[in-house]
Amino acid sequence: MLKSYIMIGKTEKLVFYMQNSFTAVFEKIDDWYIGYVQELPGANVQERTLEEARESLKEAIQLILISNRELAEQQLCGKDVVREQITITA
Repeated sequence: MLKSYIMIGKTEKLVFYMQNSFTAVFEKIDDWYIGYVQELPGANVQERTLEEARESLKEAIQLILISNRELAEQQLCGKDVVREQITITA
């Protein structure tokens, strides 16, 4: 489990992240590699090499997940909620 600190407004919070697996698809078009994640709309990249596309896609996934968590935290602020992990195999 990874841990990180994020800012929610003016409050710093320690957040624990689970390691996840996603399906990356890379397509060579002319001199470019186009990459996207099947399970995560919006995670798209375009790079000159396959290795660059892999690294950029990892970064895109991380940024999307962090952003989604921050938005969810802001929307839940002050609400009485139950938090639990759900594990699935798909």
